[in-house]
Amino acid sequence: MFGDALPLAERYAEFLADAGVIRGLIGPREVDRLWERHLINCAVVAEMVPQGATVIDLGSGAGLPGLVLAIARPDLSVTLLEPLLRRTKFLTEAVELLELENVEVHRARAEEVAGDYQVDVVTARAVAPLDRLVGWALPLLRPGGELLALKGERAAQELADAEPVLKRFGVRTAELHRLGQGKVDPPTTIVRVVAERIPRRAKRSRKRSS
Repeated sequence: MFGDALPLAERYAEFLADAGVIRGLIGPREVDRLWERHLINCAVVAEMVPQGATVIDLGSGAGLPGLVLAIARPDLSVTLLEPLLRRTKFLTEAVELLELENVEVHRARAEEVAGDYQVDVVTARAVAPLDRLVGWALPLLRPGGELLALKGERAAQELADAEPVLKRFGVRTAELHRLGQGKVDPPTTIVRVVAERIPRRAKRSRKRSS
């Protein structure tokens, strides 16, 4: 999954196991399962991201999945969007350590930059329930862009609960995918949401910021 970038992925794993634990971005119990539970769990998402895509990783935290995708796919242009200072400091240090030229770190909430971006893909992992996540993510997408939300056991229920919000935003497609069979156990569950148009919320946000 990482190919020639495996040494970079290993350096990132070491950084997570050290600074990530010290700064409270991941728990110490996660160190022994960093690869299966975190890195590989995120890396399998790369197969759903188009070649040369622009990507925002929403609420990036420790860089999962955004940094993993940037390592595995140097063709991508990735923005790590994170509101907390201590996390953006960690992300900036990780980008510098790994010498990743296809990544930028932006400290902001999604609502603050709604309408400022029109990217191909927004990713999110353990950020919020889908009904809230859609409202944050879709204003960052171009028409036809995709939200790829990494979800757990409640993915199907979250998708059902989010139906009113999805209709309000004029979503074209909302569906479940399970990725990484035979590579990671359990497989990674993705909710894929395709935007039909730029949501009105993004346009209102642009006016407020002007």
